[in-house]
Amino acid sequence: MVSSTSTPLRSGIGYFFQGWKLISLPGIRRFVVLPLLINVLLMGGAFWWLFTKIETWVPALMSYVPDWLQWLSYLLWPVMVISVLLVFGYFFSTVANWIAAPFNGLLAEQLEARLTGATPPDTGVVGIMKDLPRIMKREWQKFAWYLPRAVILLILYFIPGIGQTVAPVFWFLFSAWMLAIQYCDYPFDNHKVPFKEMRTALRSQKVMNMQFGALTSLFTLVPFLNLFIMPVAVCGATAMWVDCYRAKHALWK
Repeated sequence: MVSSTSTPLRSGIGYFFQGWKLISLPGIRRFVVLPLLINVLLMGGAFWWLFTKIETWVPALMSYVPDWLQWLSYLLWPVMVISVLLVFGYFFSTVANWIAAPFNGLLAEQLEARLTGATPPDTGVVGIMKDLPRIMKREWQKFAWYLPRAVILLILYFIPGIGQTVAPVFWFLFSAWMLAIQYCDYPFDNHKVPFKEMRTALRSQKVMNMQFGALTSLFTLVPFLNLFIMPVAVCGATAMWVDCYRAKHALWK
């Protein structure tokens, strides 16, 4: 057994950076390979395509800036670039998580067992196949919760003035919270905690989870490092689960 930390970190920043250490634990590395490979192929290809298009997308968004804000163009331009990267990065990380969900769940399960010494009720490929319908249903629940909120925020981008000033801030905060939900959900779902109950648990320590989600969101913008972000975030979220939520919500101990 390897303890997550000698004392709970209670910091989303700390858990995020702990994830970078946990992916290299002996016995855990092999469960990192498939999520890492999926993320490298999808995120790497997606961001390469994005950088071929961004020079046309950003001027198109800037065309919505009203005349009375033109004097702020030199500030709004980088904001628009970051906004496109955030929206695009979150969209493709969501797609990658759909594809990798069974393997992310397995990684969270194996890491939790390593950190606590507990024995999961069902492991390996057989366990994944049995749980696949439930895992996909859970991913759909997350997507159904996320989609209407994302659509409203995307509409804000096309409102002159608001779209170039307020909307990027709202989108960053929303994506931080959604990424916290996305990655923390793997250990919660391994213990069959309902989606609504999981969100309630995360809200009880919202600052910590917003810190975790914000760093995850920022690292999706960093070339090369963003290729590793999926397994890192799964491991960091699992360490958070072990320290902060497991005692109350664990199905197997």
